[in-house]
Amino acid sequence: MNVIWARSAAILIVLGLASAGLYFLSGPVSALSFLCAALLGQLLYYLYQINRLWRVLDAPAYGEIPSALGLWGEVYYRLHRLVKRWRMQVLQVEQQHTRFIQAIQASPNGVLMLDDADQIEWCNDVAEQHFGLNARRDVRQRITHLIRRPEFVQYLTLQRFDDPLLMRDLGEHKRSVIAVQILPYGENRKLVLTNDITKLENTEAMRRDFVANVSHELKTPLTVLTGFLETVRDLPVSEQDRNRYLDMMLVQSMRMQHLVEDLLVLAKLESDALPPSYDRVDMASMAAHLVHDAEALSQGRHQLSADIDPEVQIRGAETELFSAFGNLVSNAVRYTPDGGRIGIRLSYENEHAIFAVSDTGLGIAADHIPRLTERFYRVDRSRSRDTGGTGLGLAIVKHVLSRHHADLRITSEVGRGSVFRVVFPPDRSGHAPVPAAHPQPDHSRQPPQKAA
Repeated sequence: MNVIWARSAAILIVLGLASAGLYFLSGPVSALSFLCAALLGQLLYYLYQINRLWRVLDAPAYGEIPSALGLWGEVYYRLHRLVKRWRMQVLQVEQQHTRFIQAIQASPNGVLMLDDADQIEWCNDVAEQHFGLNARRDVRQRITHLIRRPEFVQYLTLQRFDDPLLMRDLGEHKRSVIAVQILPYGENRKLVLTNDITKLENTEAMRRDFVANVSHELKTPLTVLTGFLETVRDLPVSEQDRNRYLDMMLVQSMRMQHLVEDLLVLAKLESDALPPSYDRVDMASMAAHLVHDAEALSQGRHQLSADIDPEVQIRGAETELFSAFGNLVSNAVRYTPDGGRIGIRLSYENEHAIFAVSDTGLGIAADHIPRLTERFYRVDRSRSRDTGGTGLGLAIVKHVLSRHHADLRITSEVGRGSVFRVVFPPDRSGHAPVPAAHPQPDHSRQPPQKAA
């Protein structure tokens, strides 16, 4: 027997006992009158509580369950417990829904939901950016009314969703490539997934350009070598011509060797995922080597100067830094006309170590500067080949500095020269005072009078 039947039976038993007592004390009239009045009062009380319950059910509000005595108190308690359980279930569903929405919003992919009429039901922020939509404004709008690109309309109409659709220059970001995939689900509904593959496409384009550039760079010296070898083999040539041909073949062989060496350096830098060490680099000794190499390459054709602060410390991989700085110095020598000035400077400013190479060369136009660190990118291809460059020097510089979290800042003016500044972060920089017992070395250089 449940509590309702138990309490109802208890009330009736109490009333029956009270009526029986009155019957023996005052007679049947008093007992019957008491019983009728008690039953009428209980009926009115039930009607009152039923009216309260009706108001609660007609306009439910959490936390407004009334209280009462007796049987109705138990009814309200059970109702309150039921409402509380339902509320907890609703809150759990809402939390799950919120976490689901947050997860979709955190996804790097765009998600857009369409109903059976291809109208937008919901989309995340990424999909808004990819398609240039506004979720609040465009909800319940037909997708083809907002995205009118012919290839998208055809993709949606033909319903051939096995392969994604590539859309270019879409939404807010131009020069982008978006992969769109539609997945049917539910009752004739569709899920539209978008993925920005611009970087992937650019990487693939860079790979194609890299292969083409390497093939082109190797083709020229190989053609020269093949031609000279065939000439020496098939035609009678004098000893003087033979030696001249061999010298030219040696030059082309060295060019291919330098190209392969630079490619191997780039491959090693890209494959090494570990950051370089924080070992202190002897910058004074490195600067002396750089100046010596510059003098050897210049052969007395330029005015070289060095301003090296011996207190400046740089922490990193010495071989990588020497390769990067050497490329900057050799480029300055190669692209500066005879009689020009080249300066090498190492300083410490605002907790940053700075290595700078300046020249009075031909200069670089502003539109070329952002692309200088691309592989095989040359402002003047014919001049680059004449100077013996491989087109990979600044690409190596870029990777080395990226591994050391340093910045390459280029300022240049056509006809007046260029300045390449390498700025190292504070954790890679240092400025230690030189002990008084050791005089500071003088790194200033006068213009060389003869070939090194």
